[in-house]
Amino acid sequence: MVSAEMYLHIINNLSDGVYFVDKNRCISFWNKAAESITGYTKEEVVGRSCADNILNHIDEEGRPLCVVGCPLYASVIDGKQRKAEVFLKHKDGHRVPVLVNVFPMSVDGEIIGAAEIFTPNSPVVYNSDLVERLSNIAMHDELTSLPNRRHLQSFLEYKVNEYERFNERFAVLFLDIDNFRDFNNEYGHEAGDLVLKAVAKTISKTTRKADLFGRWGGEEFLGIYGVKSDYDAPIIAEKIRILVQHTQVPYDSVLSVTASVGVTIVQPGDTAESIVDRADKRMYASKEAGRNRVTAD
Repeated sequence: MVSAEMYLHIINNLSDGVYFVDKNRCISFWNKAAESITGYTKEEVVGRSCADNILNHIDEEGRPLCVVGCPLYASVIDGKQRKAEVFLKHKDGHRVPVLVNVFPMSVDGEIIGAAEIFTPNSPVVYNSDLVERLSNIAMHDELTSLPNRRHLQSFLEYKVNEYERFNERFAVLFLDIDNFRDFNNEYGHEAGDLVLKAVAKTISKTTRKADLFGRWGGEEFLGIYGVKSDYDAPIIAEKIRILVQHTQVPYDSVLSVTASVGVTIVQPGDTAESIVDRADKRMYASKEAGRNRVTAD
């Protein structure tokens, strides 16, 4: 009789990627092919929830499947097998087209989780231009073309990990356009969109390649900047505030823009969430102090 260990040995040496999740979507198995196809080792993945969006699956329209409908989670819920053509995010950042086959796992008629088998798809079907376009859709804001919240969160988690391992310090800047609702109410949403685009273009042109500035949501923007000293963060923030203040948007009349900014430097024990929350609170302190100013640690 073939033992469970022998079955796992066979699965672990398939050319297709295979992973298992329990009912809470926690990954319990990750085979060697999954490591090869995705770049993630089993040590980096096993024990984590697939809801963490590790592979950041998107469909052909660029829609994030963990948001609009995860086939793995759906199979855990309704017990049905599913097949799909998707794009996963390799650890190095590029997109990999794969065919996925998802099916529930059960014991004595009760679903205990699900398995996903994924195979690299034919490059003839998905050329590199399409993969690059879908990657841009998934990781960039449609209106401003800046990195979107998903991209910012991923980069921030990387920076926190880099800080923990190598003590590479960085600052997080939280920017909110002042009185943005007035632009929409007085001039219309078209004017509001022009303001967002103008601010995005102004700041993106001054951002270093090693840093990242993007749209967090609505009229909020987030910047992640490498720093060497405590003085670097407020200097960067003040420079950006001044650039926004001198941004003028031609509309029926010239629209002037200001922003309130909060900035903080990573501290021991920080998580991606805690440092964003602290920068956000600094930004609100700038609002309360009269707007169009910087509040730093």
